Amino acid sequence: MQQLLAIGFGNAVVKDKVIAILNPKSSPIVKFREEAKRAGRLIDVTHGRRTRSIVATDRYIILSAISFQTLLERFHQAERHSDG
Repeated sequence: MQQLLAIGFGNAVVKDKVIAILNPKSSPIVKFREEAKRAGRLIDVTHGRRTRSIVATDRYIILSAISFQTLLERFHQAERHSDG
């Protein structure tokens, strides 16, 4: 069974598809985000709130209002549950 990572507002992504959880403030990440938008690969699940993290998957770039640290903790928590 595939594990999901909750990324906010009732949205989730398949944990195995996550390549990186990124801080949206760095200059290279801003360019990465703009490129994904132009290519039609950007998904915004912030519900109008400030983007606090970016989840890069094998196909899409997802904007989340959940903080980088919180998503990282959720990711590791899901790993611990899958080991047991």
